[in-house]
Amino acid sequence: MDGGGGFLAGEELDGSRIGFVVRVPLTDAERARGERLGAVLRQARGERSMVDVAAQAGISVETLRKIETGRIPTPAFFTVAAVAEAVDLPLDNLRAAVDSAVRKPAETRVRAVS
Repeated sequence: MDGGGGFLAGEELDGSRIGFVVRVPLTDAERARGERLGAVLRQARGERSMVDVAAQAGISVETLRKIETGRIPTPAFFTVAAVAEAVDLPLDNLRAAVDSAVRKPAETRVRAVS
């Protein structure tokens, strides 16, 4: 035990090895990218219902809602691929749309001249 009631990674309890994964916090850029991913997928969904798209993608409506709102900023690749296919959005186009929005702020920075 770590003194706070939790277990440390790799600690033994009653002879059994206990472990867990510590997730590194996302950067602001990663969160922004997730929000843009969700916005692009939402736009591609158009007038189709979340229920219809989620069913076609094989995911829950709640998962689709979280992706579209950026609450799941790093969804699994196969989940993204399934949603993109369900909304007829090629992965290359999805990537280009997400990347262009994420890179725009960096392109406007002034570079130092040496």
